[in-house]
Amino acid sequence: MSLRHALLGLLAQGPASGYDLMKIFDISLANVWPATQSQVYGELSRLADAGLVKVAAEGPRGRKEYAIDDTGLAELRHWLTEVEPTHVHRSDMLLRVFFLGRLDREQAAGYLRRQAEFAAGRHESLAGLVDIVSEGEDDLSVYGRLALEWGLRFTNLHREWAEWATAEIEKWPSPRDPLTGEAPRETGG
Repeated sequence: MSLRHALLGLLAQGPASGYDLMKIFDISLANVWPATQSQVYGELSRLADAGLVKVAAEGPRGRKEYAIDDTGLAELRHWLTEVEPTHVHRSDMLLRVFFLGRLDREQAAGYLRRQAEFAAGRHESLAGLVDIVSEGEDDLSVYGRLALEWGLRFTNLHREWAEWATAEIEKWPSPRDPLTGEAPRETGG
């Protein structure tokens, strides 16, 4: 997904200003594709320059309301139906899991506990959107509920996995040497 297509999708719902789009982003799309105000306004200018949207109205203090045009709608439909989503998944969190053996057992378990807490917090944040998203009957609300459900299920899975992984580490019989990754050697006497 790109910010370009996110904005085209929002404008396909109806004309909006950059400010209006940022409000919608903050309560919906930011959960799957975050963007800053400068990115949104910059992309709106690029969309207008490319002929995909037009300025439908201008107001006080330079406020512009944008509307998608036929070319923009065709681009959105092309992206939705013909461009495969990228399935590349990079996870800084999981990359670190591969190297937790370089830490002692308590440090590794602490890292995983923090991941469980993070996922639980994210889940709670998303759960707070259920009532807001459920109120609308527009396309963004209807399909937003589908995306929200994915987020709720994913964060729940993330939390469950991190709790399981923490318990697995805590079952290990002896801490590992953080430099070598090896269990301490028994010294007999």
